[in-house]
Amino acid sequence: MKNKLIEVKNLSFFYEKELVLENISFEINKGDFFAITGPNGGGKSTLIQLLLGILPLQQGKIVYHNLSKDDIGYVPQNSNFNLDFPITVLDVVMMGNGTKHQNHFFFNVKYSSFEIACAKESLKKVGMESFLHRTISKLSGGQRQRVFIARALCSHPKLLILDEPTSNIDAKGQKEIFTLLKELNKTMTILIVTHDLGVISNYANKVLYLNQKGYMHDLTTLNFSIKEKEHFCEVELMQMLGKEND
Repeated sequence: MKNKLIEVKNLSFFYEKELVLENISFEINKGDFFAITGPNGGGKSTLIQLLLGILPLQQGKIVYHNLSKDDIGYVPQNSNFNLDFPITVLDVVMMGNGTKHQNHFFFNVKYSSFEIACAKESLKKVGMESFLHRTISKLSGGQRQRVFIARALCSHPKLLILDEPTSNIDAKGQKEIFTLLKELNKTMTILIVTHDLGVISNYANKVLYLNQKGYMHDLTTLNFSIKEKEHFCEVELMQMLGKEND
């Protein structure tokens, strides 16, 4: 029980009369690299919004153990930044500490030395400390994603949730992000929504295949081993994950 962070029990959700999630149950433990995968429209974004408390519970339970919503960092799939808006890396990262900042206007704000140290430390963790005063528009897609991760880290989360963090990033940037997440996983729990088979095979210890119903797999105890095969096509892997554990 002491290592348990979240228990999801018999969770179902409807949009009006349309069933989106049906009787989902799983656990997230401290130190997990937990992946959620499945087809588009399978309910992944809905599940994340329920975990974050953005959507109200309808049926089932979500139980948090030694974890409050302030302990959760979140990196959405689409950050919707207007790249023409002259906001700096520091301003973006400070948004992650917004509830602790007395003045929520991010221009001409005199940040405290503590807040600046926090932002610098978060940027250092993602390898972006030298970009503190660079405008966000001057960064590559991979660099911007690192800044958004730093923003989430500024709240010192126990659980970091990322929704498709490498969409629209080139292969080099993707590898850098996953290497970063592997390092962060040493000190925090990672929950990632992904279609990337490399994440599932090389980083995750647990995977929830979600297509309205949920199929939970512990990759450390599966009867088949992803790592034993040199290559998996997506269809083959999804067929395996979309089945109950024997």
